[in-house]
Amino acid sequence: MPKTLDSMVSPSSDVIAAIATAPGVGGIGVVRISGPTLANLAEQLAGKLTLPRRVTSTNWRAVDGSVIDQGLMIYFPAPQSFTGEDVLELHGHGGPVVMQMLLARVVELGARLAEPGEFTRRAFLNDKLDLAQAEAVADLISATTTAAARSAVRSLSGEFSASIHALTKQVIELRMLIEATLDFPDEEIDVITDTNAVQRLAEAQENLNRLLLRAKQGSILRSGLRVVLVGLPNVGKSSLLNCLAGEDRALVTAIAGTTRDAIKETIEVQGIPLHIIDTAGLRQSDDPVEQLGIARTWREIENADVILQMVDARHGLTIADEEVAQRLPAMIERIIVANKVDLTEHLPRRNEMAGQVHLWMSAQTGAGLKLLHDELLRVAGWVGHGEDVILARERHLIDLKLAAEKLACAEQKLGQLEFCAEELRLAQAALSDITGEFSADDLLGEIFSRFCIGK
Repeated sequence: MPKTLDSMVSPSSDVIAAIATAPGVGGIGVVRISGPTLANLAEQLAGKLTLPRRVTSTNWRAVDGSVIDQGLMIYFPAPQSFTGEDVLELHGHGGPVVMQMLLARVVELGARLAEPGEFTRRAFLNDKLDLAQAEAVADLISATTTAAARSAVRSLSGEFSASIHALTKQVIELRMLIEATLDFPDEEIDVITDTNAVQRLAEAQENLNRLLLRAKQGSILRSGLRVVLVGLPNVGKSSLLNCLAGEDRALVTAIAGTTRDAIKETIEVQGIPLHIIDTAGLRQSDDPVEQLGIARTWREIENADVILQMVDARHGLTIADEEVAQRLPAMIERIIVANKVDLTEHLPRRNEMAGQVHLWMSAQTGAGLKLLHDELLRVAGWVGHGEDVILARERHLIDLKLAAEKLACAEQKLGQLEFCAEELRLAQAALSDITGEFSADDLLGEIFSRFCIGK
């Protein structure tokens, strides 16, 4: 896997070590060590180097020979290890003090503390993982839903990378045909017709569009949808938050202005995380505390993916509701939710008027809640159940969109082969950036710095 010039140099001759388990008290704790050779360190620490990939009970000793802890040691010799280097895992008792004592002893023996993500970075630099797979490690650890975890596992196994490589291969083959024509102009070959260039390019574009759709779905699965509840006081925003959460998370009273600050709750609908934000009722107020809450409401609105403007179904859209609507950002999708249908003759329903979606429901009884779930999934663009999505990051989407743009330009320039070949080269470069085949070192540093220590 070609990388940048600096990346092709051996990652480091250093031995690195870190506590790989979460902070705090636990049944077990793990210290992970990686480096070019660990035989000497293991012998000083445990008196022996265990057989490869064999779990061995041992004592770890301090410099004076006293026992630090007793546990299990596993040795993974290079290159058959996660990092591609020698790796030792020390599984001891999971107290923070004993873990720190064991880590300190390993540092005494010549290791240094690992930086965030350094184990995975070494795996990438030693060709054990490509960049998309390395990012999937972090995504799997931070997954907040079952669907997100399953998608991360598929990416870690190489499914996303395989799709990128297959698409890159299509682009490279088309480039070869066009550039061969440019290199041998005397050959009587019509590259457009004789090589099915138009059809090949169309197939590449179709495959890329399908991959981009899967990536967009995965981006939603990874980060979730920010849903902000807004409206006048006492229209039922807090009741709707409680209804969506399935428990009483917000205080509900008949007193206007009860909610003074944004209350946030994350729920899961068909595997999609929805970040629900209940906000202070929008009205004129002389109360300085309530004024602060209203100011925060507007800040939450600016960061929303979708706004649920709640109104009282008994009154419909009032002049005050219309004034709130006029102040809402036009570029953010808004759904009008007429709440409290249980107090009217209305039934839960969905209607669309002049391009504006209206829902009638009851946050008190839950009637019409499925209509709201379906509408939020529609806004998210969620069309499946997560079994085919890619847990994409923003940089993946940027590169895929760039590749799509370059393929579209290549199609327009099929009559100018030199320019067409250049557009195909740029498309190939964008795709290769996803797997890290051609990535700037500053990008790699940014990606791996966000990993937890020990990975």
